[in-house]
Amino acid sequence: MTTTAETSALPADPSSDDLDVPSVTARHFGLAVLALAMGGFAIGTTEFVTMGLLPQIAAGVDVSIPTGGHVISAYAVGVVVGAPVLAFLGARLPRRALLVALMAAFAVGNGLSALATSYEQLMVARFAAGLPHGAYFGVASLVAASLARPSRKGRAVSLVMLGLSVANVIGVPAATVLGQELGWRAAFWAAGGLAVVTLALVVWFVPSVPGDAGASGRRELSAFTVPQVWLTLLAGAVGFGGMFAVYSYIAPVVTDVAGLGERSVAVFLLSFGLGMVAGTWLAGIMADWSIFRSLIIGGVGMAFTMLAFWLAAPHGWAALPVVFLITTLGSVLVVNLQLRLMDVAGDAQTLGAAMNHASLNIANALGAWLGGLVIAAGWGLRAPALVGLGLSIAGVAILLLSAALHVRGRDAVRA
Repeated sequence: MTTTAETSALPADPSSDDLDVPSVTARHFGLAVLALAMGGFAIGTTEFVTMGLLPQIAAGVDVSIPTGGHVISAYAVGVVVGAPVLAFLGARLPRRALLVALMAAFAVGNGLSALATSYEQLMVARFAAGLPHGAYFGVASLVAASLARPSRKGRAVSLVMLGLSVANVIGVPAATVLGQELGWRAAFWAAGGLAVVTLALVVWFVPSVPGDAGASGRRELSAFTVPQVWLTLLAGAVGFGGMFAVYSYIAPVVTDVAGLGERSVAVFLLSFGLGMVAGTWLAGIMADWSIFRSLIIGGVGMAFTMLAFWLAAPHGWAALPVVFLITTLGSVLVVNLQLRLMDVAGDAQTLGAAMNHASLNIANALGAWLGGLVIAAGWGLRAPALVGLGLSIAGVAILLLSAALHVRGRDAVRA
């Protein structure tokens, strides 16, 4: 438990009742949250399976692998664009109906991806599939928080995010094998099928949750006038980029630096996925203790694990537990960033909650880009871990700035 003196030095922590979400009773809370998490599972599967099937996809639309990699970027751009736009347009809609519409759009985007016959069509389809991503997680998090007791809101939101983590352990490997055996289009059809299943589960098990009747375009956009919103988004875009700096280049590190066989790459990727699951579960417990402290612990821990990975990489299997810790701490950041945005956005909660995944997709692009730069500069395949170290430290610095501004603003009000 934290004391009053300790809490006064930190920004407002939405681990209590600060999350202003309507309280709704679910007859079957577990099934309702499972339905919401299934959407995360579907989204996680389609987001990451493209990386596993990139050679097949590139050959299928007759482009090179580097060019084919742009379809991954097209999805990420869709997330960044769709999160604010769809949250802005849907803030007043009943939240269950909005979730159903987002999953329907996600199913259509994956169906169009499976039907694409050219590179240009596939780029448009992947962009469309990414549009509902951020808005879905934002709205699903708000709904989950509204279903939980005040002391368990953090855990409820973490359970929704758990679907994304489990996708990296089960969904992505299964969809990759499916795509290898039946063709890459089958993986996108499977993701679309998961979206349809999610849609049905949401209709059956998630209670009707009203939208924000007082929402307006002006009020939702007011989130972008709040410095704490920008600082939280920046902390996510920078601080979480370190994980992607390592994740993007894990295969050559395992084979060329650690000296392990190609099959070992799958073991390291499994460790990444298991770390996400463990971290998402842990994040919910930590969030109900203190969201801001959890962010600091996650950021500082990420910095240490990046340094540990740089040191352990040449020593083969010694790097495996470090990989697990990287994604464990990264998931602590993701869940608590989501909850913090839901708090600091004030009345613009729908937009604030949705922007988290836009921020994280920027982190994805930033980490991979900076990691590639240092490798191209001749610093070696371990260098992205040092990039990750720097990004993690920068993310913590941004959070500390957020705390300082909060305390200064509160003192000014008292004066």
